Amino acid sequence: MGVAAGAEPVLDTTVGSILREAAQRSPRTTALVAGTPDPGARRRWSYAELLADAEAAAGALAARFAPAERIAVVATSIPESLILSYGAALAGLVLVPVNPALRAGELRHVLGQSGAVGAFIVPEYRGHDLTATLATLRPELPALREVVGFDDWDAFCATAPDDTRDVVPDDTARHVAPEDVAQLVYTSGTTGAPKGALLTHRGMTNAARFGAMRFGMRPGDIYIQTMPLFHVGGQVVSFQLCQLSATEVLVPAFEPGLVLELIESEAATLTCGVPTMLLALVGHPDFARRDLTSLRAVSGGGAVVPAELVTQIEDALGVQFAVVFGQTEASGFISQTHLDDSPQDKGATLGTALPGVGTRVVDPDTGVEVARGEVGELEVRGPNVMSGYHGLPEETEAATRPGGWLRTGDLVTMDDRGYLRMTGRLKEMIVSGGENIFPVEIENALLEHPLVAQAVVVGVPDQRWGESAVAVVVAAAERSPDPDELEAFLRERLAAFKVPRRFVLVDDLPRTASGKIQKHMVRDQLVARR
Repeated sequence: MGVAAGAEPVLDTTVGSILREAAQRSPRTTALVAGTPDPGARRRWSYAELLADAEAAAGALAARFAPAERIAVVATSIPESLILSYGAALAGLVLVPVNPALRAGELRHVLGQSGAVGAFIVPEYRGHDLTATLATLRPELPALREVVGFDDWDAFCATAPDDTRDVVPDDTARHVAPEDVAQLVYTSGTTGAPKGALLTHRGMTNAARFGAMRFGMRPGDIYIQTMPLFHVGGQVVSFQLCQLSATEVLVPAFEPGLVLELIESEAATLTCGVPTMLLALVGHPDFARRDLTSLRAVSGGGAVVPAELVTQIEDALGVQFAVVFGQTEASGFISQTHLDDSPQDKGATLGTALPGVGTRVVDPDTGVEVARGEVGELEVRGPNVMSGYHGLPEETEAATRPGGWLRTGDLVTMDDRGYLRMTGRLKEMIVSGGENIFPVEIENALLEHPLVAQAVVVGVPDQRWGESAVAVVVAAAERSPDPDELEAFLRERLAAFKVPRRFVLVDDLPRTASGKIQKHMVRDQLVARR
């Protein structure tokens, strides 16, 4: 039998309503801190000020865009991006968070497939001129009416009517309902083209609340937010903090020395990070000299967290650790360990389903539940589950079963207590440093190289990254491609986190009798060779 959703009620909240309620409940509480490297430049917003700025943004947005239109945000975790999240929600628009690391072809797909009518961008990201790239792409994106750089953010917000409540008096004025889509968040697909998951206001806000409850979050907590806002996790953690009247210290980009300084200077009580981030924190030269005693709890996810790392973090920081498991299609939250769970459960399981989330383990082919302890596909249902993939009815049907069950593609076991253990994946996804990577996207890009005849990308265990992507290539001509040449070729076409960490040249690939490449054998050979 599956585990039924908990008794915790599902609230009819929206992303806009939780901010308005927080501003009414705790107007002078610090809501947001810009976690810049320069302490003197750290601007702070109370909840009343954050709402005022979000309403100004909403007024400017509502004057330009119709309800339910999509607007993209291509940015790092800057305060203006979070204000835009709330402003878009208040204006009844659908936000499309986009990783600024994406290259031109990847941006073209996301902006085009989403039908984004507006894009808000940082001018530059790690040497990539996003302003120039968007200007080049505009002719290929007929729906895109307006591109706004965040360097012009203040001027944009100043175009709002003097009384923004004439335009956005409340959620109902822009026809914002809990079941409406709040955000369209893209996740890499097994076909190579990222798919946009349609996440509702009710789903995102309740997933946030359920996760905050399990994590023991309290009013007045100070949270160093290291999860990027272009990921679903960054958005939903922000909504956790809002509903608890807690303070969000927004880190523009993860840098371990900065995070350690922020924990100390802001007297942070909570933070989070994927295993790669956490290892970087405890291994940083500043770790021993920083006063980190204010920390109470740390959460980690994005990959299975090794038991030794759980123990290391808890002992080194004097905190309780929580493992969080989710996926974009489920608003980023499915299950979580309890703070007082044993080190064994934290290091070997994904915890139990969050309140309000139903889980079951089934035979992937038949959909029939398997016995406790047997391996099967994890399926979930609840308010957190997406309403579908944008513009992709066939993919939506393939990802769901009758009764509102979402097929996660993850192979797990469930014990008699309801604790989940990951055993593998039906999908070929690689999780490296908290980023989801789908091999077929990289393989398709490699096959565009004139010296590549065949390419297979697999994930191999990596102590630092969880998994790392390795490309195995068969040359198309007498001259074999140089690995550095292949890396440079991919960096022009894909975001840097998707580029394999290693390239292996082979004469042939293992195949079945029917000629199908046996990826599991490729992976096993690489692991044995290492």
